[in-house]
Amino acid sequence: MKILITGASSGLGAEFARQYANKDTELILLARREQKLRSLQKELAPKCKSITLLVVDVTDFIQLQKKVRSVGAVDLLILNAGISLGHTRNISTIHDFQNLYNVNVLANHAILEVLLPQLQAQKSGHIVFVSSLSSLFTMPSAKVYASSKRALNAYAEGIFYKYAKDGLHVSILLPGFVKSEMTDKNEFKMPFLLDTAEGVKRMKKAIEKRKKLYAFPLRFYLIIRFMNLLPSALSQRIVNYLS
Repeated sequence: MKILITGASSGLGAEFARQYANKDTELILLARREQKLRSLQKELAPKCKSITLLVVDVTDFIQLQKKVRSVGAVDLLILNAGISLGHTRNISTIHDFQNLYNVNVLANHAILEVLLPQLQAQKSGHIVFVSSLSSLFTMPSAKVYASSKRALNAYAEGIFYKYAKDGLHVSILLPGFVKSEMTDKNEFKMPFLLDTAEGVKRMKKAIEKRKKLYAFPLRFYLIIRFMNLLPSALSQRIVNYLS
């Protein structure tokens, strides 16, 4: 199996690489931090059929597409690269807002613009979008991040419906808090925080079952669903209290 993982230098991406590493797997690891990628390559090389590194900043769309084009079609694409601005009530600068959308949304389309015709031609492939539970309910301290993930959900859903007839599978993963460099920046107690390996293990199982949508942990997801059912005045009071 040929697997391309974005944001593979640390966190969830690196753990996806570890859990998919086996003698039948060709891993293609994409990230901008070369030293971390080479360290991961050294760790996993004995376990894999092959490992290819694509060192590129995903916001450099021209270079990103050039790198992706060089690897050809894949069997599994895990679009994991993402950033956040942390949790703050301050108004984000337009530069930060644009950069976050470039990473969390537009980079995924830049990759798929290259790969989708190849996946259509081979009439197979599985595209995985790593979104977030925050896309389902926007806290004021994470409005930019949450909005980018909600946009990603909508985009992924469109890809699902358009390419199902071509034999392509799409999974949208909505994790809660999973330990990573991103969540390490949070200065508050994160509910239902999962260890990195456990979080990725659950997502890998959902991918193997070809689930279209997988939101977890279940208790956290149900709380969010409940919040969305409340009258707006009550939900506003709860959000103000939590904030």
